[in-house]
Amino acid sequence: MATTSKVDATEEQARALVEESRETTWAKPSFAKELFLGRFRLDLIHPFPSPSAPDEARMGEFLAKLRAYCETIDSGRIEAESKIPAEYVEGLADLGCFGLKIPQDYGGQGLSQVGYNRALMIVGSAHPSLGVLLSAHQSIGVPEPLKLAGTPEQKREFLPRCARGAVSAFLLTEPDVGSDPARMASTATPTADGEAYELNGVKLWTTNGVVAELLVVMARVPKSEGHRGGISAFVVEADSPGITVERRNSFMGLHGIENGVTRMHNVRVPRRNLIGREGEGLKIALTTLNAGRLAIPAMCTAAAKWSLKIGREWAVNRVQWGRPVGEHGAVAEKLSYIAATTFALEAALDLSGAMCDEDRNDIRIEAALAKLWASEMSCRIADELVQIRGGRGYETAASLRARGERAVGAEQLLRDLRINRIFEGSSEIMRLLIAREMADAHMAAAGALVDRNAEFKDKARAAVGASGFYAKWFPQLAVGPGTMPATFTEFGPLARHLRFVERSSRKQARALMYAMGRWQAKLEYRQGFLGRIVDIGAELFAMSAACVRAQALRAQGDSQADAAQELADVFCRQSRVRVRELFDKLWDNTDDADTRLTRGVLDGRYSWLEDGVIDPSEGTGPWIAEWQMGPSTETNLLTPFLPSTRSTTAT
Repeated sequence: MATTSKVDATEEQARALVEESRETTWAKPSFAKELFLGRFRLDLIHPFPSPSAPDEARMGEFLAKLRAYCETIDSGRIEAESKIPAEYVEGLADLGCFGLKIPQDYGGQGLSQVGYNRALMIVGSAHPSLGVLLSAHQSIGVPEPLKLAGTPEQKREFLPRCARGAVSAFLLTEPDVGSDPARMASTATPTADGEAYELNGVKLWTTNGVVAELLVVMARVPKSEGHRGGISAFVVEADSPGITVERRNSFMGLHGIENGVTRMHNVRVPRRNLIGREGEGLKIALTTLNAGRLAIPAMCTAAAKWSLKIGREWAVNRVQWGRPVGEHGAVAEKLSYIAATTFALEAALDLSGAMCDEDRNDIRIEAALAKLWASEMSCRIADELVQIRGGRGYETAASLRARGERAVGAEQLLRDLRINRIFEGSSEIMRLLIAREMADAHMAAAGALVDRNAEFKDKARAAVGASGFYAKWFPQLAVGPGTMPATFTEFGPLARHLRFVERSSRKQARALMYAMGRWQAKLEYRQGFLGRIVDIGAELFAMSAACVRAQALRAQGDSQADAAQELADVFCRQSRVRVRELFDKLWDNTDDADTRLTRGVLDGRYSWLEDGVIDPSEGTGPWIAEWQMGPSTETNLLTPFLPSTRSTTAT
């Protein structure tokens, strides 16, 4: 198997790298940041932002063409062959789908974030692997980093190629490096003539990497005279000498995804292909993900919409015990959850996308919340759909079709959605990332008080400085608009939910303050507590989006305004139950017991519980031995994806 040298990094070094790479300033307001501080800034999201009429018209025209094409795609073929047929890729390229967000000046469609999200919903509903192909290419591949940090020359050279269909990929993860970039082993060594870099290393789970023409590669530049060094980003031609794709990986879901293992051996990359400056690679990647993460909630929302359609049709037509199954309370509860949550998913997606387009707010927390919440809720929706469909939910679409029944791939949906809680930041990492951002004001105010390595005298000095901030801020958390029945009355029946959001915003801010006083610098290790605070914020954000969207439809005189209000009302009722449970669990939980028990698990104290089963992964059959050896490094899986793109040796 592909291996690479390991790089050791201490906890302090890892933390320092992330701190150095994150955006430290807040030049624009943030609704979510204010929410976590106990300040409900409804003015930042209300009225609900929406595209202009000309943009809506141009967007609608393109999406109509895209929908017509996607309706011709046979998703069963992708699932059966575990590959996206070349003609499907060519069809998407002909429509301009590889340049959805690329400006028109460079040959792209120039869609807004809202338009891009809607396009991904259509493509992703045809087959999720198609959505991943396009989003990995544009959300984290070459186009977005170049839009943010590329030189004019880089944009002129690469963006038109990407818009025409030159697939791109993003190479960050390594066999020994996941969410801890401080341990990155891939290197980019400056050449003696100063004109290029030589890349060496192995990258794992390179989505689109098996078929890409262009790569964004993250590698560490050694610090030396004339080079500031650090993790840096490069645009690399995928057919450069020294690049070998060693394996096309297979997964639980997303059977059409082109994801592999890529080895780089003395790959020469021109100096002009460096994106930004040396050492800015991780910062560019994190900034790219602020908007790039919205691709996941877009496809999660599409999955929820499909689940609602399938669940409704089945619940109406399937009769058991003399009534349609949807009229039985146990099933009705599931359908209500799916419908109400789908409305909130779309509201949160559209709100985040529109805020991104307006460029009026800093959406780094909103985008992260949307990704976290959508990936978690859509998985539950898919699980509920499988349960509603019963045995037909567990049976594959191909098997159903072979028996003469409608080919509904509910089990496939469950498999395809599961990855969204892992990639582009696992749910656990997302909670920690959001927790760091939400605590930014406290970190700035408290300083050494929350630094576990600070000396006592520094903590004492910081306490004096922090007292001014907290003396002014903390009393404001006692009373707010949410305690007054006459507030938010323009929202009608939904006003009480907004008052709940406002009260809960102050309550979670107080809880965080108590936790800081109780645990001080050790709070960062209370990941269960911080995760629940983040989950409360995610629910409050979704509730706010749902109410504001419903009110916007009413203000527009939309024919579905009453239905939207009903959906928003039930969603908020369901969300309030979850929020109350999360508040209860802030202080009444098993976190300490879990930590103690886990230490015993890691020490092998309970290994006797593992007796009585076999472990097939430890087998010694010849096929396992062959798999463990892996292919020769001379084997290159780079294959022609778009016939007009390139030709390389295929296996």
